[in-house]
Amino acid sequence: MAKEKDTMEDRPYGDTEIHRLIAALDDPSIDIRHQSLHALGEIGKPAVEPLIEALAGAVDNDHRWYAALALSGVGAPAVDPLISAMRVHPEREFRRFAAAALGTLGIPAIEPLIDAMAGDDRELRGFLSRALCRIGKPAVEPLTRRLDDADDIIRSCVTLTLWQMGETGLPAMLDTMEKEE
Repeated sequence: MAKEKDTMEDRPYGDTEIHRLIAALDDPSIDIRHQSLHALGEIGKPAVEPLIEALAGAVDNDHRWYAALALSGVGAPAVDPLISAMRVHPEREFRRFAAAALGTLGIPAIEPLIDAMAGDDRELRGFLSRALCRIGKPAVEPLTRRLDDADDIIRSCVTLTLWQMGETGLPAMLDTMEKEE
């Protein structure tokens, strides 16, 4: 009888294994780092908080890069925890790499990123906008829909984000404005 293939979902992963994989992101071997990235992505949601802690505690941009890359590999389960972490970690480098991870996540991050712009933290809104710009064209329609949002801050942020997108976002914004006139 053939043995079924063992998958990540079938294996229990505790904190010790997750932290071992996070530590391996610093291994001199690129193959080991890539294997760890893949494994952390496969583990999914249980790896999110330890990866956010690794990103927050990173000593340099290489460590931040690999933690952000691993978070983007987790996918949608990382979106809300990353945005929440950006609110409590005001360090620019943390926010920059967290925004890069969110931008890489793409479509699942769009609405939560736009919604998060409603806060009072101007610098945070700038990083959220960068993530949306990184997502690019898939973010244009959701941003355009929010040009008439009831929240003044969100309206202003989506306008500026579409403007920052340049050729990707400007035509949709101008078209919406012309229809309103």
